Amino acid sequence: MKGTIWTILAAICCLSIFPAETYAQYPAVPVSISTEKTRMNGRLYYTHVVLEKQTLYSISKAYGVSMQDIYDANPAVKDEGLKTNSIILIPVKETAGEPAAPETAAKGKDAEKTAAAGENPVAAEAQDETTAEDNGKADRRKKDRKKKDKATDGEMQWQTEGNFVIHTVKWYENLDTISEKYGVPVDVIMQVNGLTGRKLSNRQKLRIPADLKAYMEAHATETGKTGDDDKSDSAAEDSVEENKDEEDGNRQGLLFPKTKVNVTLMLPLNAKDGMGSEHNMDFYCGALLAARDLGMEGTGIDLNVYDTGNGILPSTAAGLEASDVVIGPVSAGDLRKVLEMTSGKTAVISPMDPRAEVLVSSYANLIQAPTASEAQYADLINWIGEEKGATDRTIAIFEKGYRNNGDAAKVDSLLQKSGILYSSFSYSILEGRNVLGSMESLMNPDAVNRVLLVSESEAFVNDVVRNLSLMLHDKYRIVLYGTSKIRGFETINVDDFHSASLHVSLSYHVDYESREVMDFLMKYRALYNTEPGAFAFQGYDILRYFAKMCSEYGNRWQDKLENAETMHMLQSDFKFRRIGDGGFENIGMRRIIYGPDYTVKPVE
Repeated sequence: MKGTIWTILAAICCLSIFPAETYAQYPAVPVSISTEKTRMNGRLYYTHVVLEKQTLYSISKAYGVSMQDIYDANPAVKDEGLKTNSIILIPVKETAGEPAAPETAAKGKDAEKTAAAGENPVAAEAQDETTAEDNGKADRRKKDRKKKDKATDGEMQWQTEGNFVIHTVKWYENLDTISEKYGVPVDVIMQVNGLTGRKLSNRQKLRIPADLKAYMEAHATETGKTGDDDKSDSAAEDSVEENKDEEDGNRQGLLFPKTKVNVTLMLPLNAKDGMGSEHNMDFYCGALLAARDLGMEGTGIDLNVYDTGNGILPSTAAGLEASDVVIGPVSAGDLRKVLEMTSGKTAVISPMDPRAEVLVSSYANLIQAPTASEAQYADLINWIGEEKGATDRTIAIFEKGYRNNGDAAKVDSLLQKSGILYSSFSYSILEGRNVLGSMESLMNPDAVNRVLLVSESEAFVNDVVRNLSLMLHDKYRIVLYGTSKIRGFETINVDDFHSASLHVSLSYHVDYESREVMDFLMKYRALYNTEPGAFAFQGYDILRYFAKMCSEYGNRWQDKLENAETMHMLQSDFKFRRIGDGGFENIGMRRIIYGPDYTVKPVE
């Protein structure tokens, strides 16, 4: 199976590395003329979505322009080649007439014109011109257009509703791209359309002020502005001009998205001393699938992969600092080396090891994706507070000798700060069943006893669960709370978890009944001919989440991280908070309950 996966990965990497022109040996993919247009810097362009195996030559021929024309409109194409699903601009030859529609679409020209008029004002104009030329009425329409141009000083030639352009939202657009397209701030677009949030739907109609200055003046008048404010307006305009460069930089970083994200992935894939594992390969496969899905959605991923087996790391920081996102390496030691190589601006994601959390407070650019055990205990305590009745008892059980060490001391502190009344009990595993009487003395036979198990020692957890199981037979109502680690202990009878209604706060949980998970499974099986493991889900979630954040918010996406809403991924929840002057830790948590009917259900 491993050989099969390497073969598939090699094929995928080849598709990612070579530009579109290398596909010339395959049958050419027909190029259809796009009906979508945009105007930038006073010039009209087609927006063409590049399909797999289309070439620059075939696209230029279809649109009747030279390859140099396309290079001039898309400088990145000359250096990087065409990317499947990317959007490129094709200049419209307005003076010489537009390219004719493909013969297969000739019969539907009238229907296309009607659809364009209702969906895209720019495309409607183009269809009007083509139809006018076909039926010999071009001169009359040009005269009508000149009148309209004169009325609007030549600034706007699109169909309008009063003083507004009507824009139909495309599937790949958001408020930031629309703002950039028309030169109208996002807050103005939201105000005009009564939007309370940034979410848009495909084919949604938006009204865009055709004359931003006129709209702002009219809006200021409506809110009570008088002529006495002219001087202050002039001073404000001067101030805006003085700070224009700074504001433009902020807008570029915060408001405008990136259509291409540079991601560096560092994993020990092929370590000679055995440190490499199938887990890392699974993570890599999941990340590749996430990159593929993002590409299909319009976000290009430039993925650079380093095999860090045997501690081999990049020799210079140049490549790392050119990345928008660095995922890995895995171990805390390697992460520290990479963090010290970077300037502090490049985001470094700790992808798998919860123990790397110790570095977060020291490095402002470190983002810890796995949740630490302390965060799990904090969520368990909150959960107890949410469910606790007035007469319920809360009991925290510690392993004797470890209460003042590590996580146990932190949990004790969290309990004291929570305000929950609780009893604590500690014993050593050598005391065995002799502690039953002492444990029972803390129980309330007439209420629910909520037991927080503070240990990740398999032997001690096994003994506590066995003792609780014995007390359950004596009709005590017990609800057990524990971290995700105890689910993996093989010596514990799972029936006891169900009997004690085990409540678990955990970093990872896959709901195989969700549609998103089912879609992922089908794609993963089709691509790799095997089943995804937990690390494949983790690789998919991490690359997709952070690349999406960078794509949506631009170069300064880290500034948005702490205030972003909790994101529910396939296996993990991502919600980040900054630790002092350091980096970010994930506090996103999933909850599950072991039911008496032997079900394991996620808590919404």
